[in-house]
Amino acid sequence: MSRWLITGSYGQLGTDLQGVLAGGADDVVRAVDLDVLDITDSAAVSAAIEDFGPDILVNAAAYTAVDAAEENEDLAFRVNSTGPAVLAAAMARHGGRLVHVSTDYVFAGDAVRPYEVHDTPDPRSAYGRTKLAGELAVRELMPESSYVVRTAWVYGATGANFVKTMARLEGERDTVSVVDDQRGSPTWSADLARALVELARSNAAPGIYHCTGSGDTTWFGFTQAIFEELGADPARVLPTTTDAFPRPAPRPAYSVLSDAAWRAAGLTPMPAWRDALRAAFATSGEAFRGHADGEGGR
Repeated sequence: MSRWLITGSYGQLGTDLQGVLAGGADDVVRAVDLDVLDITDSAAVSAAIEDFGPDILVNAAAYTAVDAAEENEDLAFRVNSTGPAVLAAAMARHGGRLVHVSTDYVFAGDAVRPYEVHDTPDPRSAYGRTKLAGELAVRELMPESSYVVRTAWVYGATGANFVKTMARLEGERDTVSVVDDQRGSPTWSADLARALVELARSNAAPGIYHCTGSGDTTWFGFTQAIFEELGADPARVLPTTTDAFPRPAPRPAYSVLSDAAWRAAGLTPMPAWRDALRAAFATSGEAFRGHADGEGGR
């Protein structure tokens, strides 16, 4: 029997992690969010871990407001760096494994081939800097029993994300203009949740891993696929450039992450992103058509 503690329980990944683990008769799961546990509060975290005694902690909590982080970097740092450090320190004292979710934003986004786990990070945004700091803290405090998993372009049935935004715009506009010069790998949170659980249960060596939907596309190509799943004409999606939509935080032009380390560890490869999107709509189509707004998490 394994005891699992999940932080960030209200988010799309946290919700799906609970769904995956609900099917395990030998698993005991406690899922918490900020209203129950402030992960930056060392005393509260230590007490919670001592009380529950998790074998595995999956940290799905994060400050993911990429643009807002430019003006609120201190707050983003508390959630994305201080919080993981507090969790890691408490788990190091208690014993057990920590799986910490990170992001493609730790890289500059100017590569010409998929980023490997050993490539040098070079974040260009406050969000990326704070997430990198969290990675470093986790690996320093728990070098023998922690996993940092970088992912990207995450969408799920719970909360706000890019898929729901595009579904809303499809119903409101004749055409939608979407950037075609940013490339990455859409990742269904349900697939990511299953992958994280597999990793936590595996004999894979502690360290950094990349886990996204297989293959890659642009936001324009992703939106065309979303329109197809909505039964709408993908020709209504028009390509544009990043320069046409200036944002406070720079977006990576190239966010594709190599899964070479994941595969080398004997872990199950993630489904192709297009197949995953089709499965997501087949499973949770009404949730995606609910037109909740948002950019999505990474």
